[in-house]
Amino acid sequence: MIKLIMYWNIREGKEPEYLEFLTQEFAKTIISMGIQPTDAWYAVWGKGPQVLAGGTTEDLESMEQALTSKEWRAFRERLEQLVTGFEHKVVEQEGGFQL
Repeated sequence: MIKLIMYWNIREGKEPEYLEFLTQEFAKTIISMGIQPTDAWYAVWGKGPQVLAGGTTEDLESMEQALTSKEWRAFRERLEQLVTGFEHKVVEQEGGFQL
């Protein structure tokens, strides 16, 4: 299994719009690209990104297809209107929490 790890901070003043995107579009969009959501974390305080989210595919080829798709580009553009510091990485899935 291959895991996509994404993290970001919510733009100040965009919280309501971000929450609507999160509940209405986020999971549906990544699932349509073949990425199965696995976890999402929200940090209330401390250093580091506010949000960490992950999803998996069966293999690296499937992940690469998803991350080079038009849907991924549109997803990122939409998300980046609502967040700052968006980063992502692809790793082999291990048990438990991954950074």
